[in-house]
Amino acid sequence: MLLHVPPAPAPALRSVLTALGSPTAVQEARTPSLRAAQGPATPELPLPVHVLDRITPTGEWVTRLAGWRFLIRCGDRAVAAAETMLTPDGWAFSHFFEGPYIAATERALRQAEEAATQPYQARLLSVPKLYMLTLWLHGDCSADGAAGSLAATDLLVPLAPAPPGVAAHRPHGVAGLLPVLTLRMAPAPLLGSPA
Repeated sequence: MLLHVPPAPAPALRSVLTALGSPTAVQEARTPSLRAAQGPATPELPLPVHVLDRITPTGEWVTRLAGWRFLIRCGDRAVAAAETMLTPDGWAFSHFFEGPYIAATERALRQAEEAATQPYQARLLSVPKLYMLTLWLHGDCSADGAAGSLAATDLLVPLAPAPPGVAAHRPHGVAGLLPVLTLRMAPAPLLGSPA
């Protein structure tokens, strides 16, 4: 297997299992597919979710771990996802959700597993300024999934829906995609100011 999923912190997994076992948490979730699911729901494929915080003046991308995301499988498909977050007391369940990124994550993981020619560690990278989520294929499989920064050899696979002009479900080398995203994230010039 060329795609490695890093192990999630045990308290994060326990918090998701507790939420799945709570009728209140499931019924209050804004996830009709989870509420309507038949049979047991199980958390799978824990992926660390890193957020792109900023770009330094030297062009370095600064990321931070924001949480762990688990796909919630019922039968043969993922019906929702569960997000956990780090609190002062440790890892805690945050919320359930559904939407296009659930199927897009499964698709990107499947494509990466089929097309990988070398081992990668699977992560997610969120770019909030562009409303973008990518599957981050990190080249160091032994790295702590909660730490690290983008490496020149890493691949980013934008999930659908991707921003205009960025091809979804197509692997992009960090060196090729980051300049495009950096340009898009730059503040627009003020009206009337010299270009």
